[in-house]
Amino acid sequence: MIAEVIIQSNVKNLNRAFDYQIPEEYEGKERELIGARVLVPFGRMKALEEGFVIGIKQSTEFKVKEIAKVQEKYLDESKIVLAEWMAKRYFCNVSDCLKLMLPPGTTAKVNTNRTKEKSIQFVSLKKDAEEIEWEIENGKLKSDKQIRALRFLMENEEALVADIEMFADASRAVVNTLCKNGYVEIEEKKVERDPFEGKEIVKTEKLPLTAQQQAAWSAISDSMDDMLFSEFLIFGVTGSGKTEIYLQLIEKALKEEKTSILLVPEISLTPQTVNRFIARFGKETIAVLHSKLSVGERYDQWHKIKEGKAKIIIGARSAIFAPVENLGIVIIDEEHDSSYKSEMAPRYDAKEIARYICKEANVPLVLGSATPDMETYYRAKKEEVMLLPLTKRANEAHLPEIEIIDLREELAKGNKSMLSTRLYEEIEKNLQEKKQTILYLNRRGFSTFVMCRNCGYTVKCKHCNINLTYHSNTNRLKCHYCGYEEKLVTECPECGSKQIRYFGTGTQKLEYEIKQLFPSAKTIRMDIDTVSKKNSHEQILTKFKNENIDILIGTQMVVKGHDFPNVTLVGVIAADGSLNMDDFRANEKTFQILTQVAGRAGRGKDRGRVIIQTYNPDNFSIECAKEQNYELFYETEIGLRKQLKYPPFCDIILIGFSSENAEEVAEVAEKIHAYLKNRVLKENIGIILYKALPSPIDRIKNKYRYRILIKCKFSEDIIGLVNDTMEQYYALKKKNTRITIDVNPTNMMTL
Repeated sequence: MIAEVIIQSNVKNLNRAFDYQIPEEYEGKERELIGARVLVPFGRMKALEEGFVIGIKQSTEFKVKEIAKVQEKYLDESKIVLAEWMAKRYFCNVSDCLKLMLPPGTTAKVNTNRTKEKSIQFVSLKKDAEEIEWEIENGKLKSDKQIRALRFLMENEEALVADIEMFADASRAVVNTLCKNGYVEIEEKKVERDPFEGKEIVKTEKLPLTAQQQAAWSAISDSMDDMLFSEFLIFGVTGSGKTEIYLQLIEKALKEEKTSILLVPEISLTPQTVNRFIARFGKETIAVLHSKLSVGERYDQWHKIKEGKAKIIIGARSAIFAPVENLGIVIIDEEHDSSYKSEMAPRYDAKEIARYICKEANVPLVLGSATPDMETYYRAKKEEVMLLPLTKRANEAHLPEIEIIDLREELAKGNKSMLSTRLYEEIEKNLQEKKQTILYLNRRGFSTFVMCRNCGYTVKCKHCNINLTYHSNTNRLKCHYCGYEEKLVTECPECGSKQIRYFGTGTQKLEYEIKQLFPSAKTIRMDIDTVSKKNSHEQILTKFKNENIDILIGTQMVVKGHDFPNVTLVGVIAADGSLNMDDFRANEKTFQILTQVAGRAGRGKDRGRVIIQTYNPDNFSIECAKEQNYELFYETEIGLRKQLKYPPFCDIILIGFSSENAEEVAEVAEKIHAYLKNRVLKENIGIILYKALPSPIDRIKNKYRYRILIKCKFSEDIIGLVNDTMEQYYALKKKNTRITIDVNPTNMMTL
């Protein structure tokens, strides 16, 4: 019998099955190998390559080698079929998709036939901590990496090798050296790390549903009973009780001994969501999967699901690949959020994957949002998705009052502060009344660009065509695309002038100004600079809620899903940022952000107020957000989309090219465009093909970027055309230029 093996590689010409002889010990049980990871000799390489068995057949026309080693089986046939479907839809290798379905810590390539399947290995100190500190202080230990690893262990008592690699930036070789020299010992054992440890959560009971909630629950419950795929959109205003419906649907699945998956868009939302579910169901039946867990924690959570111990899976987009059995329902909260679309290969959409999985399992897919994605709502209008409206807040609370402030008038009055007079007064009032405030600004840092007032020179990243941002806490300039940093510029390198000034505003500058204006107020900031450490999201949100913090300042992390009853004021510092994006979704994203951030106010007994500051008060997305009128926004925007032939009236495919050689990348893009243009004219293919042009950000990480945009109706013919185009690209043999395909990107700036 012959095994069909996919080699773990992102090389395009290896994206096919290779035949291998099955070892004799598997005679009679060959089908058990489907989904197993194997080590195989490949080509002329001395080291064994890792692969996945994706099929079994009787014979082969080729002279084949034998599988060298069979490793643990993680995948079943349904996952292989899903991976093949994904590879076709997202133009990537099958092995790239299969890796998404493996447990954490098992995707590293195997380079030798002596390497065993990666097991859970704990590292602990063998020497006394005081003795180690003495050796460090007296220069006996000089290696920075060894010192980092040892101090990490001193703080954590014991850790996985993978955790040391991730958090202490020390390789396995460093750990082995420390072991050899008697500082640490390595022990294999199975111990479940508990990401819920230390959570003291009071048990809650289910709440009575409103008439609208009950109608939504009943419709979805009937679908669960029928065991047929159906798709639902719970379209509920902020605070309307969508989560309570999720809880009671999952309770129904639990009673039927079925498993549920709940996806949330932001890691910052996960702790609050998990807390609500633990309070209702207890932690024993819940597993959580997101990137801020340690490798060890994610590994244990994955196996908790695989072994059937967890019946409720909560996580970010990758949780859709959890190894669940007997699926009962999939719920995607804040379904409009762009984070459900991966911006790295494979560039999959978690909503599409969920739809595929639910169809295969004959279970309902539930989408929830106060500001649905335009394409989802369009499908609901066409009755492809069942619309379940929730028009009122669940606790009878009123929607917040929203006021628009024209910043042009503020400037005319001589107010150059980041806060309008009205917002200043409302913050002062909130402080006096001991109420909390959230201030939203979707730019981090202190100043967003640095410019010479004499000649107009702006300080840009050396590796990207992007302005550097000034960060006051480190007194350095940083690139938010590649991470490049440099010292503060005090003299213009172009004209020698010292008239260097800082323009634009970020969350750091806003925090500084708030502290100057309200010195007695307690403030806390939440952006990517303050949440880099493990559990920092949860710590900031818990501190804001429980320690009487007056003002929370943040980026999009503070916008969605959070429930703070004492927040009665939300201020949007600059509503125009998302309007100026080079993206056809600019209006939609602006409306969504403003509506979502406004929804953080007045969720308790006191009515909320929202103040939106803008230079474009007449923009229809801002006006609709003020009225919280999604229907009006949708009808206006859908008309524009239809005229301009944008989704949902077409699909968009972006073909991106990048290279360190500016001439080569332009040449490749032009040749591929010429090929596509010839095919379109010759075969009368129904697509709109745009010219090859530099990307909106035309250089990132020293790579020049071009792109070709295609508007079409995605179909088998289009898949064939794109695959032919990729073959044409490979035939050019331009090794310095990389090609990337993205179907319906949520961020038009990414390629």
